[in-house]
Amino acid sequence: MTALTAAAAAGTAAAAAPGTGVEVTVGLVLLLLAVGLVAGTVDAVVGGGGLIQLPALLLVPGVSAVQALATNKVGSIAGTAMSSATYLRRITPDRSATLPAAGLALGGAVLGAMLAAIVPEALFRPIILVVLVAVALFTLLKPSLGQEAQLRFPPDSAAHHGVAWTLGFLVGVYDGVLGPGTGSFLVIGLVALVGFSFLQATASAKVINLATNLGALLFFIPAGHVVWSLGLALAAGNLAGGYLGARVAIRFGSGFVRIVFIVVVAALVTSMGWDVLRGR
Repeated sequence: MTALTAAAAAGTAAAAAPGTGVEVTVGLVLLLLAVGLVAGTVDAVVGGGGLIQLPALLLVPGVSAVQALATNKVGSIAGTAMSSATYLRRITPDRSATLPAAGLALGGAVLGAMLAAIVPEALFRPIILVVLVAVALFTLLKPSLGQEAQLRFPPDSAAHHGVAWTLGFLVGVYDGVLGPGTGSFLVIGLVALVGFSFLQATASAKVINLATNLGALLFFIPAGHVVWSLGLALAAGNLAGGYLGARVAIRFGSGFVRIVFIVVVAALVTSMGWDVLRGR
């Protein structure tokens, strides 16, 4: 049974998304709204919303892998914009570290999206998997990590800014090439390398992640890879989830964010490990 036939049988309207072979039904839109809400909530706390959204998009008949990646960014940028605004009303980030890092992350994401067409994912996944396992162990073995801010360098030093800016650029490139776990990498980098608390790191990571999503879309939109009807449904859910997740993180603090971080990293390790085992 085709998606169109199934929709007709259920008494819902279906229409093909312009320029794609994707059949859009009311049921599909409602499902993606719910997916966006859950993903946006998780992503606002510690990142990792793509772990929820990407598999959901890849299950939609007619959506290619590159369309799923591009459409996911439409939902994600809405969620990160909302969570960033919510955090910034309550938490003052280190602007001298965060804003330049966001600018470099945007450029890195554009570069990464261009590299994605020529660099095989199989080259990256085993390396990223090892890094994720190390990050999980490091976080588990250091329970005090990120509970309070403990800056590694003086806040006005070149080293403090250089580490934050380099992290933004490198994670931006990663987001353009692969994507899953970008927010989590930013959080742990800002905690372990810069010395922010988990809550401070999450607030700064949202601003930087907003830039990486924008950078990727600067490549994906002109290339025509976005399925807008699906992306806008995800975006609506992400707006609500971004607000909810940021409020929850602010309410419960760095200890709560650390627990969610460990859960999300474990999910990333499981997902990427499975892909590596299957040779994907």
